[in-house]
Amino acid sequence: MEIALSLIFAIGFTFIHLFSKSMTFIKDTPRSRFLSIAGGIAVSYVFIHLLPDLNKHQNIIEKAGASEIFHLLENHVYLIALLGLTIFYGLEKMVKNSKKENNMDKADPGIFWIHISSFFVYNALIGYLLIREEYNGPWGMFFYFLALAVHFITNDHSLRKNHEAVYDRYGRWLLAAAILFGWVVGLFVELEEIYISLLTAFLAGGIILNVLKEELPEERKSSFFSFFLGIFCYSALLMLV
Repeated sequence: MEIALSLIFAIGFTFIHLFSKSMTFIKDTPRSRFLSIAGGIAVSYVFIHLLPDLNKHQNIIEKAGASEIFHLLENHVYLIALLGLTIFYGLEKMVKNSKKENNMDKADPGIFWIHISSFFVYNALIGYLLIREEYNGPWGMFFYFLALAVHFITNDHSLRKNHEAVYDRYGRWLLAAAILFGWVVGLFVELEEIYISLLTAFLAGGIILNVLKEELPEERKSSFFSFFLGIFCYSALLMLV
């Protein structure tokens, strides 16, 4: 049952990447209220679900702390989340610098492939956790899907803006395939809990950066009310279920 449901959600993620460009109501400036709501939902999911889960993952890391490299990570699971945030911040700066240096609306093709490769890994991780993360029943998996579905719409909008036609020609197909790739790997490969913990922490940091980089710039004219509405409604749902 859970495997079938996770496959349905994985296919749903791929459809979002393939068809989000048809959402013509989404605008960048002033920022679409839908994108601000989506950002609020994703942030809420991180702070209400993912970050509290890091306490559980910290315990797993501490149990593994006596061996090899994991000893260095003892009591520092949040450093992995910080690493995820830092990596995606560096990638974003690289894209912006490329556009600025070339005085163009899109980054260099080489930068595109670096950028899209990082999001391929990001999406594959999400696809893997879709089938291997522990959920509180079907509703828990649904809320994971809901939070990341709207997050993918935001990511698609940002990547399309940064890379224009090349994203629609190659990027969206690769990111859709990454979800299914991660899901298939998860179907046949079960990582130890320590690795699941590290991947979850890294994902949390990446989501925080990818949301806030879209909401904070002043020129975007984001809607604080819509952002707050997304946080409030989704947080209420998570606490009620």
